[in-house]
Amino acid sequence: METRLIDIIESVRNYAGLLRKNPIRSVVDKLKATQQYGNQLPNFGDDAAVIPWKGEYLLFAADGMMSGLLVNEPYAAGKASVMVTVNDIYSMGGRPIGLVNVLASGNESQRAQIVEGIEKGCQKLKVPMLGGHLHPDALPSMPSLSVAILGSAKKLLRCHLSEAGDDLILAVDLNGQRGCHSVVSWDANSGKTAEELLYRLEALPLIAEQGLSCAAKDISNAGILGTISIMLENSGKGGFIDLAAIPHPENIPLIDWLHCFQSFGFILSVKPDNSQSVMDLFAERNITSGIIGHVTDDSVVTVRQDQETLTLFDFRKDAITGIRYERG
Repeated sequence: METRLIDIIESVRNYAGLLRKNPIRSVVDKLKATQQYGNQLPNFGDDAAVIPWKGEYLLFAADGMMSGLLVNEPYAAGKASVMVTVNDIYSMGGRPIGLVNVLASGNESQRAQIVEGIEKGCQKLKVPMLGGHLHPDALPSMPSLSVAILGSAKKLLRCHLSEAGDDLILAVDLNGQRGCHSVVSWDANSGKTAEELLYRLEALPLIAEQGLSCAAKDISNAGILGTISIMLENSGKGGFIDLAAIPHPENIPLIDWLHCFQSFGFILSVKPDNSQSVMDLFAERNITSGIIGHVTDDSVVTVRQDQETLTLFDFRKDAITGIRYERG
């Protein structure tokens, strides 16, 4: 039985992976004044900070693993900590340079599994773990893991530069299976070689360098519709999304798929003249992509299912992160 659109809307709006983004604005507002001390570009919700460097850009990002994942699936958490930070760099048109970590675990077995996962993640994505800091006295029930990454880019994909009339292109790897048990996720990395994974990811910097898009974001734990909405909110725009156009596996209900954290999943805002070139580039790498909607010149995100259309977010009264780029 098909899930009703109103139930999908409510599920997305109340999804924990999306709601946990709400406090971001208060942190940004408190700390943004410190940016006067550097030469970085303004950040409107990007997955990494951008620092101009010798005619190109350094990208600097950090991610922390959810506590439940660390406790219940320590090996998977370690592996994922590499994947999510690497995705942050590629989503902005960059390529990774290296990682550092901060690990807290007072349980030797737990710590060993986390580190083994980190090692596997680095091997799979061919990125070095250069150093970090260890707290060996943390309570076993309260481990933590944060990973920071440095990358570089010749051209950028920013998440706040969507413009009205752009196509919204979703790119996902359907050749996978359900991932971790502790979070709703889709694992399209296992079973692939490092060369296959990097060839797949290389599509993003190529899109940036060829000028085919200037706005993109990787599908985070906010899910597909949540991540798209964050990009639109950051851009000060609205959007239209057709659920029927979203590529998804046959063996997973659509509502679960919309919540999945993707090991490879990106949303791009693309001028219609460039859309086919972007989709062709993904197709060469066995990535499924499609135009699932478009950007609108208002502050409302609407979703269609069959003949019914409902509002998902109205940014005149709703806020996800509350971070918006106001065009002059």
